[in-house]
Parts: sequence; C-alpha cells; structure tokens
Amino acid sequence: MSAIELRNVNLSLGQGPARVHILKDVSLVIGRGEVVGLVGPSGSGKSTLLMTLAGLERPDGGTVSILGQDLGALDEDGLARFRGRNVGVVFQSFHLIPTMTALENVAVPLELAGVDDAIERAQAELAAVGLGHRLDHHPAELSGGEQQRVALARALSSRPELLVADEPTGNLDETTGRQIADLLFAKTAERGATLVLVTHDVALAARCGRTVRLRSGRVEGLAEAAA
Repeated sequence: MSAIELRNVNLSLGQGPARVHILKDVSLVIGRGEVVGLVGPSGSGKSTLLMTLAGLERPDGGTVSILGQDLGALDEDGLARFRGRNVGVVFQSFHLIPTMTALENVAVPLELAGVDDAIERAQAELAAVGLGHRLDHHPAELSGGEQQRVALARALSSRPELLVADEPTGNLDETTGRQIADLLFAKTAERGATLVLVTHDVALAARCGRTVRLRSGRVEGLAEAAA
C-alpha cells in the first residue's frame, strides 16, 4: 500500500478577486518508507502541497489518500484524530508554545490525544534528540537548534507513519542545520516512517531517495537523488 496517493488535486486560497489557484491537477504516489524532497522555486506550491498531505489544508477537488485513508471522507474532528495518530509535522519556525517547557511542548499534545504515558514518552523522545538535560527549559532559553530538536521530538512522539517537514533547517546555521537533518533522516529510518520534506537546500534534497519538483503549482518532473 502506498503511503500517499494524490489524484488530480486542485487547491485555491483567498477570497473573491484575491483568490489564487495554488495547486493544479497534482497527482503523486509515494510509497511507504520513502524519503521524498519537494523542491522548486518560491511560490511554486511546495508548502501548500505539504500541508495538504498533512491534512492541514483541504483541496477544492481531487482526492488525497494517506496511509489508505481518504482524507476527504473525514470531518474536521476525524481529520484531527487521524493526523494526531499518523502524521508528524515539523515547521521551519518551530511553532513551540513559549509558555511551556520543552517537556510540556512534547507531552501536552500526547495528553490531549489520550496517551497514558505521555510524560514518559515525551522524556524519551527529548532524550533521543539529545535534550534529556533541557526538559524544564522554555523555548526562549533554548537555541534555534535546540528548539527544532524539541519540535522534532514532538513530531515523532506520536510514532507517526508519515513525517512531513517544511524547510526544517531554513532558520538554522549550516552546522546546526546539518545536525538537525542528520537527526531527521536517522529517526525516520529507525522507525521505518515515510518522510516528505520541502527544501531549497540542494545538499539536503540530494539526501532524499527521490525529489519531486513543482513549478507554478504543477508537478514538473520526478528525479532520482544522487547516491
């Protein structure tokens, strides 16, 4: 079974005269366990496509099937439950809650999802990304790289089969970005998850098993990454 199947997906954003057609007849199949990079010029629809895969944007037309589930068949509550169990999301700007500690940022979503061992699991995930000694620190007390490690631990904590990452190294310096990328790829491989990431970084894209290039909202072509 494929991890992702998109068929003739179209998506527009905005209202009235300001409405813009972002994704145009996008069809794409990604197998389970694949690591795929989404590349292309700014404004080509990469981030919108990623959010569509995560169930954070609903298309105007076409079908989005994730892990065998047609997302269009779910109401908002069902979609949130499916996403919470099956999809981990890493954003460029971390999206941590500033009033919560690192531990709380990872544990609270698990608690809301009804996970019994939320605190223990959050502690284990933070230790796995090298932050076992920073559990009680708030985001403002952490470096950018440490904040992204918290975000990665949060994304992995639900043990998702699909992980999506939007420019996960975009706000980091080269060395820190490479460390985060190493973690991202290693943790995905350890768990046999599918990873789809948006990047402008040629070196990062080259580490993916496959790249998908978008231009003006359309899939321009598929390319194998360098070994």
